[in-house]
Amino acid sequence: MNKIDLAFTSALQQAQLIRNGEISPLELVEIYLERIELLNSQLGSYFTVTADLAIADAKVKTEILATHSKSDSELPPFFGVPISIKDLNPVAGIPCTYGNPSLLNYIPEYDDGVVVKIKQAGFIILGKTATSEVGSLPYAEPTGFPPARNPWNLEYTAGGSSAGAASSVAAGLCGIAQGSDGGGSIRIPAACCGLVGIKPSRGRVTHAPVGDRLNGIATNGPIGRTVADAAALLDLMSGYVIGDPYWLPNPEKSFLAVTEEKPSSLRVAYATGIFPFGEADANCKQGVLETVKLLEELGHKIEEKTIDVSGLIQPFQTTWQTNVATSGLPAEVLQPLNRYLLSRNSSAGEYMKAVYQMQMVARQIVALFCSFDVLVLPVYMHSPMRVGEWGNLSPEDTFEKIIRWVAPCPSANATGQPAIALPVGFDSKGLPLSVQIVGKPAAEATLISLAAQIEAARPWIGRRPHFD
Repeated sequence: MNKIDLAFTSALQQAQLIRNGEISPLELVEIYLERIELLNSQLGSYFTVTADLAIADAKVKTEILATHSKSDSELPPFFGVPISIKDLNPVAGIPCTYGNPSLLNYIPEYDDGVVVKIKQAGFIILGKTATSEVGSLPYAEPTGFPPARNPWNLEYTAGGSSAGAASSVAAGLCGIAQGSDGGGSIRIPAACCGLVGIKPSRGRVTHAPVGDRLNGIATNGPIGRTVADAAALLDLMSGYVIGDPYWLPNPEKSFLAVTEEKPSSLRVAYATGIFPFGEADANCKQGVLETVKLLEELGHKIEEKTIDVSGLIQPFQTTWQTNVATSGLPAEVLQPLNRYLLSRNSSAGEYMKAVYQMQMVARQIVALFCSFDVLVLPVYMHSPMRVGEWGNLSPEDTFEKIIRWVAPCPSANATGQPAIALPVGFDSKGLPLSVQIVGKPAAEATLISLAAQIEAARPWIGRRPHFD
């Protein structure tokens, strides 16, 4: 297998190649570092590349494999496999900018809880990936950093806020990535870049060492080339950490295991738009309609539904925009849109009222799932925009465009339900076309099993961008 093929090999297969002695962790890390050096200036995938640390870690792991006889059960599952970490998640000894240049010299002394689990799984960290400023926007064009571009067409956005995570995997600059999602920030970049992105259920993945993010609407999750890769990383991210304010019990079977199981006949609801925002564009509607047609052919029961999120819009906005205030950054160092959001910051009473309203509407949305098992939606309302396309708009106009574009995503954050973005083809611009599948609370297994069935019927893994 040549270097390019190895760079685009699934993370699970990379782990097996390492175990079999067909490639060493050091060789694999060097392949990715070469590609990062060659291509990152075009893509803007990484804010920080930790080449020396990655090579040192890879050398240690390569030496362990060479000098110790260890069975598969004794090695962590992703021993020696490279990964990237989003630059909203602290890693000890590595700069964490949160997408703001005033924090370039901030070096945390601790690992985020999800980073601890990633290290325990044997991964090697290549660096910190691009995000929008404080993770508040669905595209990454922060002041002082290159914009994160879509590997399928560099003129277009890679989405956000986990933009660098998705573009790095799609471009073969790492095999798998950690992301986070507070209103679509895993699903949107995964869809833009033709990847699998899972927003887990509330309580599935810890926020240690802190207790909460935006009253439970945000969570960490995986971005990978395949459903199996994403499921395996979710397995490793999951689990209670002492002091978590809410958590879910461990599933009966691993999420990776359920990718091998054919789902029973499911009740599948779908919508090609979101009320009151109207219908998605022709590309996004096409993805939903073709997917539900396939699901019907696979034996599932299909029903069209109207999804009304009108009662959620204002309370979710109030809750979400407090993210800028909680960053602690002063207005003068923020981008214009985040300054605008900071100026709209609510009082404590208004914030709590919005949380109560959001939770009441969330109950109504969850109740809909009594009559069906999963819901198929667009990921966003129209195809990705060009880099800088909204750059000259007023903050107010930009905010309105963002709200409409991401409209299918925030409800799953408000309810805490699991959701997955899955590539299903290409749109009229030649960009990846994806759908979003939302499941019942704590029912990631159903989503993952169904997504694996769709993936098997419409394989995607062999497709890759050709810009290098």
